[in-house]
Amino acid sequence: MSPTIRAAGLLAAIALAALVAPLGLAALAALALVVATALDAAALRFQPKVRRVVPPVISRGVPTPLMIEATVPGAGRVRLRQPAPAGIALEPAQGDCAHLESRIVASVRGRHVLPAVGIRAEGRLGLGAWHHQAGDAAEVHVYPDLVLARHLAVAAREGRLLDSSRRARGPLGLGTDFESVREWLPDDDVRHVNWPATVRMGRPMTNRYRLEQAREIVFLLDAGRLMSAPLGDRTRLDVALDALAAVALAADELADHCGAIAFDAEIRAHLRPRRASGKTVVRSLFDLQPRPLDSDYARAFRLVAAGKRSLVFVFCDLFDEAAAQALVDAVPVLARRHAVTVATVSDPDLIELVRTEPAKPDDVYAAAAALDLLDARARAAALVRRAGARVVEAPPGAFPGACVRAYLTAKARLRL
Repeated sequence: MSPTIRAAGLLAAIALAALVAPLGLAALAALALVVATALDAAALRFQPKVRRVVPPVISRGVPTPLMIEATVPGAGRVRLRQPAPAGIALEPAQGDCAHLESRIVASVRGRHVLPAVGIRAEGRLGLGAWHHQAGDAAEVHVYPDLVLARHLAVAAREGRLLDSSRRARGPLGLGTDFESVREWLPDDDVRHVNWPATVRMGRPMTNRYRLEQAREIVFLLDAGRLMSAPLGDRTRLDVALDALAAVALAADELADHCGAIAFDAEIRAHLRPRRASGKTVVRSLFDLQPRPLDSDYARAFRLVAAGKRSLVFVFCDLFDEAAAQALVDAVPVLARRHAVTVATVSDPDLIELVRTEPAKPDDVYAAAAALDLLDARARAAALVRRAGARVVEAPPGAFPGACVRAYLTAKARLRL
């Protein structure tokens, strides 16, 4: 409970009036003001009711609506404020009304807790105010950029990325993918007779099937120290998870199976390939954070090496030859049986330093250092290619699309 600015102003006016009015009258007026302020605030002592609408799952970097409604009996004026943890911004975060519509933008993946809503209610006289914390804390899960991932997945299904609409359909055979209905021949399996079509056509008809085309995609996600390098307001792991989500949802759209292994010095998550498991993969990895450890590629690759032939996406950073040596040594373990694609994010800041004309001597040294780093990355990529893997490299904004196109290309060329 607290007095308002109006109450303080009236008290100051009474004090000035005491200079010319009788002191007893001023004291009586001050006492009346105190009593009125206390009664005005006391009317607000009951806990208000709050309704807060916020999705339990939001995408990193994507504005999401948040709505708060408060019911405060006896209030003349209400001010709402929604506190937010680090990594989450609200615009606006507060408002002078009982209904607040805001937009929440998360910059950090993971699990976040929105605290209770702060409410400051003023009485009908505008003299007293009461502060409340209303409502329960709400947990919000911040996922990778699912909006972009879904857009790319739909584009893959509709054939707007590469020529996925004309991908190989697979040979006819004893599969389970229905193809068409034709007349029954003596060599056909009687179990495939289409009886409704037989009755309708007046002659034996049979179903024709194609062999199943479901392919397996395995994501190997490096969550070690190199993936903690910043790229603007994100880390390399954030960008890698955006691309992983896009490929996983595209695989669901095209009826492929996908699984994932997240690792650093140890295995942190292992999901075996399953049908329509893209959403499960994203849900299992959305709060994964990099740790300051060197990654054990050989250990992670051994979990995949003996399995069914798959397209293996390795999300990592090709910093230089020394950092990539462990990856280069481990790639042949997979390349003998699987189609391996190493996906890495290029650094637009380094490219910009090289392309920008120097304005002062320090810019020359910065450009030279950037050029050395870019050359080191190129040499590391060349080593990975010689080891038997394909390398996909793109800037952060284009990286998810580049990875989805690499997946569609491998599928169209029957590399899986």
